[in-house]
Amino acid sequence: MTYTIEAIGHVRGGRTEPTDDDWGTSHAIIQLDPAVFAPDALAGLDAFSHAEIVFLFDQVTPQQIERGARHPRGRTDWPLTGIFAQRGKNRPKRLGVTICRIMAVEGLSLHVEGLDAIHGTPVIDIKPVMREFLPRGDIHQPAWVSELMAAYW
Repeated sequence: MTYTIEAIGHVRGGRTEPTDDDWGTSHAIIQLDPAVFAPDALAGLDAFSHAEIVFLFDQVTPQQIERGARHPRGRTDWPLTGIFAQRGKNRPKRLGVTICRIMAVEGLSLHVEGLDAIHGTPVIDIKPVMREFLPRGDIHQPAWVSELMAAYW
């Protein structure tokens, strides 16, 4: 089955290159498409501290897509890991998901901090982060993930 999903807007500002680390202080604006959305589409979002942003890694070519296992960031000292056990951009459907801090809402512009998407990235959806949707119980992960993420934010 095939689905068509249109972008709701695009990332403006922030980084222009998809480097691996130091995304925590990146500031960007998600600009909704004014031809599609009413001026109050983001109303009430400023009452939340964080938003979950779904976006498309649009610069990943079909040749770059991973369908099996790889060493994260090409580091052979980390285990060979399936693409669905990591969060790399070369995913089969090229979707990224990040929780970032809401800095301001101005009309159809959402100002965020810590969005690991570059200028021009198509945004698919925005959801407010609600405590009740966060994981229940303990979270665990392999040690290599903590090492990989140490400088990410």
